Amino acid sequence: MQENSGHTGEAEPSIHELRRELDELRAENDRLRAELVDLEMLHQSTIEHGEAVEDQLAENNILLQKTQARLEAELTDAARYVFSILPEHRAEHPHTDHLLIPSTELGGDSFGYHDIDDDHIAFYLLDVCGHGVGAALLSVTVINVLRASALPNADFRDPPAVLAALNEAFPMEKQDNMFFTIWYGVYQRSSGRLDFSSAGHPPAIHLRPDADGAVIATELVTSGGMAVGTFPDMDYERDTVAVLPGDSLLILSDGTFEVNGPNGEMLSFQEFVDFVAADKAVSPVRVHEWVRRWNGDGPLPDDFSLLQVRF
Repeated sequence: MQENSGHTGEAEPSIHELRRELDELRAENDRLRAELVDLEMLHQSTIEHGEAVEDQLAENNILLQKTQARLEAELTDAARYVFSILPEHRAEHPHTDHLLIPSTELGGDSFGYHDIDDDHIAFYLLDVCGHGVGAALLSVTVINVLRASALPNADFRDPPAVLAALNEAFPMEKQDNMFFTIWYGVYQRSSGRLDFSSAGHPPAIHLRPDADGAVIATELVTSGGMAVGTFPDMDYERDTVAVLPGDSLLILSDGTFEVNGPNGEMLSFQEFVDFVAADKAVSPVRVHEWVRRWNGDGPLPDDFSLLQVRF
């Protein structure tokens, strides 16, 4: 019997085949090395790009914070100026009290009063449509015009003439489509007469105590006068009421009473009138507290402005 040599019968690879396989392995190794270099370069580039993006984001965030701080400072300065032009409370006859609380940083409400001459004093409150810088600028401009009596050919003792002059001076197409409502009254000391006109504005409230201690509330408003700036060549009406010692007058904007209660019901103007007539110590602060209780949590939806005159 012939001995088994231990071979399986398969041919062993030749030296050429081994070299070819080795070359293929070397080529694959070189390819993998090249891919590894590319991946390392891509990784490094990604890291550097990511750091650059992070640096840019950080820089933009700092710029945004600086811009926001500057805007807030400018809004604060603008709000401070709006409040600075409000008149001081009058200690002499007739006495005044007032309150203005914008619903945002800047609102469109403002008011004022000034002596026209030794016998006449004007009281006025206006409400520019909208909020923000534009509404505040228009409101301040109108107040300064009234305070300086700077309407050409207008007799500031004549309420309809003043509103007509304002309507010609501030057409909405020249005021970024903004308009305003206003109540303007002139009190004559010698006669105790109050002449007034309104342009799309809520009624002022005349309060008079009667002999029984109750208070009679009368709404002072003129009809037909559209908001100032909406249409040219508007005519405004005049009305007159006799004012007695002990009477008081509340001039207000619609934001003072147009609030919703906790169940969604809106406070009516009549409910507002009933409250101020029943409150023996009525004041702008007390009215605001009452309206806030009606409104519930959060700010009022519109500017609260109320001017009280006590005769």
